[in-house]
Amino acid sequence: MAHEILIVDDEPDIRALIEGILSDEGYETRQAANSDQAIAAFRARRPSLVILDIWLQNSRLDGLGILAALHGEEPRVPCVMISGHGTIETAVQAIQNGAYDFIEKPFKSDRLLLVIARALEASRLQRENSELRLRAGAEAELVGVSAPVTQLRQAIDRVAPTGSRVLISGPAGSGKEVTARMLHARSRRSDGPFVALNCATLAPARFEEELFGVEAGADPSAQPRRAGVLERAHGGTLLLDEVADMPLETQGKIVRALQEQGFVRIGGAQRVTVDVRVIATTNRDLQAEIAGGRFREDLYYRLAVVPLKIPPLRERREDIPALARHFMARSGETSGMPPRDLSEDALAAMQAYEWPGNVRELRNLIDWLLIMAPGDAREPIRPDMLPPQVGASAPALLKLDRSSEIMTLPLREARELFERQYLEAQLLRFGGNISRTAAFVGMERSALHRKLKFLGVHAEDRAPAAAAGG
Repeated sequence: MAHEILIVDDEPDIRALIEGILSDEGYETRQAANSDQAIAAFRARRPSLVILDIWLQNSRLDGLGILAALHGEEPRVPCVMISGHGTIETAVQAIQNGAYDFIEKPFKSDRLLLVIARALEASRLQRENSELRLRAGAEAELVGVSAPVTQLRQAIDRVAPTGSRVLISGPAGSGKEVTARMLHARSRRSDGPFVALNCATLAPARFEEELFGVEAGADPSAQPRRAGVLERAHGGTLLLDEVADMPLETQGKIVRALQEQGFVRIGGAQRVTVDVRVIATTNRDLQAEIAGGRFREDLYYRLAVVPLKIPPLRERREDIPALARHFMARSGETSGMPPRDLSEDALAAMQAYEWPGNVRELRNLIDWLLIMAPGDAREPIRPDMLPPQVGASAPALLKLDRSSEIMTLPLREARELFERQYLEAQLLRFGGNISRTAAFVGMERSALHRKLKFLGVHAEDRAPAAAAGG
């Protein structure tokens, strides 16, 4: 797709000259003669780049004013300033205000094209870096304020700087890799590499090659030396993801490598010494795997110096609104679509769902809702827009067909039905926490207990689960 460039100059001949130069190079162009036309064209369709004259006759704003207006709306679109009356001070001021570069008139076409090519490349790299930082931010931060997540963050902050090996356990999709990345980011190795090896997806025959690498053959050009993940993670962190899937024979070799901080490449003889912190994750009960002869006990104790446990999403339901809004903002950013608001009723319905796929399932649902949910993008997402498997778990209060039942009841029974459904929904939202539910609904804790008992609502005041183990 050709880049589109907006040319802003009060002289028609200059606009035509620049348009001819750019068209010959395959660029698409639009023109504007003053600030109002320039801003209207910019708002109608974002260009890839703006060429902007500083001195404009019969214009409400000069070039620097237009630059400020455009960058106030979209700072990532590069602007190249041009002027036949330029001074060093003007050029410096333009660049300080966010312009990519400054070119004096008359200019050579080669100079103009070179600056445009560099500006477009810089814009592309900036955009890609922003997207990578966005993805990295999501992968290296736990979202939520629930007691389990708060305790987990505290445990991460304690263990991250120590360099100890950590074993992270939890169901699939619960955030084990996120936790591993947080440990790396908060460690003294944060400037080093973070290398992940997914043991669940790797063919057993390739494990040792991936771990230890392969020595060069007799003809290095035909069989070059290939570094394994232990070597690539030198000075940083190696994540052994789903370590229970590692073959027993390889488990024995990794025990020796961890003990000696060194290994020999496949087909080689020279010992390679590495300085690597190892973090492992698993969704299985490793003690049961040890009892069944499928996991080495000595490897377990080498990996589980500090064990951390990640709770499933259903045990931290109060984090679901923050997670859902976080994923909606991220999804909108990466897809280029405007994010949609999530109604409180839709969030309550999500909190009632069991989430067998945990946080990963929630993230996928939000991506789906942004693309597929009916209605205008400015309309909040309601419970009836959720997929059937999620909406079916919604509290009865949120289901539209309940109003007819209430309308057939006497006032007292209708009030009790509403109160029962309302309090059931609020208990779900706060994970069964009586104190937080009482604070939200505006009741004393003891009064809420009495009300729940009167309405026949079973409520177990759940204590927060521990995030770390000894």
